[in-house]
Amino acid sequence: MDNFVPLAERLRPRTLDDYIGQEHILGKGKALRIALEAGLLPSMILWGPPGVGKTTLSLMLAEITKRQFHSLSAINAGVKDLREIINKPSGLFPPILFIDEIHRFNKSQQDALLGAVEKGKVTLIGATTENPSFEVNSALLSRCQVYILEAFGEKELMALLKRALEKDEWLHSKNVKIISTDSLFRISGGDGRKLLNLLELVVNAQVGQTEVVIENELVEQVVQKNLARYDKSGEQHYDIISAFIKSLRGSDPNAALYWMARMIVAGEDPKFIARRMLIMASEDIGLANPTAMMVANSCMDAIIKIGYPEGRIILSQTAVYLATSPKSNASYLAIDNAIVLAEQTAHLPVPVDLRNAPTKLMKEIGYGKNYKYSHEYAGNFAQQNFLPDELKGKKIYEPGNNARENEIRRSLQTWWKEWYEY
Repeated sequence: MDNFVPLAERLRPRTLDDYIGQEHILGKGKALRIALEAGLLPSMILWGPPGVGKTTLSLMLAEITKRQFHSLSAINAGVKDLREIINKPSGLFPPILFIDEIHRFNKSQQDALLGAVEKGKVTLIGATTENPSFEVNSALLSRCQVYILEAFGEKELMALLKRALEKDEWLHSKNVKIISTDSLFRISGGDGRKLLNLLELVVNAQVGQTEVVIENELVEQVVQKNLARYDKSGEQHYDIISAFIKSLRGSDPNAALYWMARMIVAGEDPKFIARRMLIMASEDIGLANPTAMMVANSCMDAIIKIGYPEGRIILSQTAVYLATSPKSNASYLAIDNAIVLAEQTAHLPVPVDLRNAPTKLMKEIGYGKNYKYSHEYAGNFAQQNFLPDELKGKKIYEPGNNARENEIRRSLQTWWKEWYEY
C-alpha cells in the first residue's frame, strides 16, 4: 500500500462536467465559462480555502486550452526558477504557469512575474488561501482576474462522496455502506480533499470487514486515533485560527496563547495571525475599547518589519491585550444592518437639504438650502434629518453594554431623544 495513489488524486476530475462546485464561475453563462467558450484564458488568481479545487481547475484549464503547464510552489521556488520557466520556448499560445500559495511570494519574485505577464510570456494562474488584495502587489493584481472559490457545502460534499463511491474501483471492492454523514461533513469543513482523505482513512480502518460502514461514531473514533496525521498535514489551519479568535472573543488569554503557540510552532505566517487580530479588534472589541484597534495595527506593522522569532513577543502582547479588553460587536452588527437596509432602499434619493450646491442652478432649486451647519449651534449640534425622508428615525447602531458605549448611549439620548430610542 506504500505506493497506493491517494483517493483524492485518483478522483481528480479531468473535465468541466466532472468538476464539482464553483457554479458561480463555471456554470453556464458564468464568467470563466464564457471566457473558455470564447477561447480566452486570462491570467488569474484563484482565491479560496483549501480543498475546493484550485489546483484541479488549473490543470483542467491547461487541458481544455491545450497549453503547456508549469507548476511552482511559492514556498520553495525562487526568482531563478521563475526565469527558467519564463525563458523556455513555448508553442502558439503562452504556457500556463501555476503558482501554488502565491501569497508567499516576496516583492522581487512578484516583480519578476509581473514582466512576464505583461509581455504575454506566460498565462499566470495563482492559487491562494489569503486575500490577494493584501498579499499580491497591486500592479500584478490589476493584470489578473480574481475568481473566488467557495468552500463546499453539504450538497457538493455529498456529490463528491457519491462520485467517489461510483467511480473508484477500490471503494467498489470494499462494499461501502453509508449510514450517516454528519461527522464526515463536519470534520471536512467544506474541504473536498479532506473529505476524501477522511473517507479513505475510515475505510482502511475496517480491514477484513465484508461490509464497510460509514457512520458518525466510527468516523469520530478514527479521527481521534489519527489526529496527529491531520495536524502534520496542516489541514487544521482554519480550525486552529477559529479556536484562537474564539478564545480572544471569549476573553481567555490562556487559551488564546495556546492556540497562537500551536500556529507558531507549525510555522504559520505571522502576518496572517496579526491580520486576524486586527480584524478581531474591530469586529469583537470595537468602541468598547477603540485603542485595541490601534494596538493590533501597530502589531501588524511591527510584524512586517521584524518577523520571527522576535515577532512572537509582539503577537503575544497583542493577544493578551485583546483577550482582556472589554468586548462589543455593535459596530460590526451596525454596518451589516446598514448594508441590508441600503440594498433594500437604494432607490431613495438624498434629501435636498443634504445635497451639495456647486452651481447657481442647484442653489436656485433649493439644494442645501435648509442644511444646518453643526458648528454654528450650541454644543456643535443641530437636530436635523440626515437619512432619506422615508427612513427618518430608523435606528441602525445600538451601543453595546460597556462603559465606553454606555457613555456614547447617553450622548445619543441627549441629542436624538425625540427621534431615536436609545
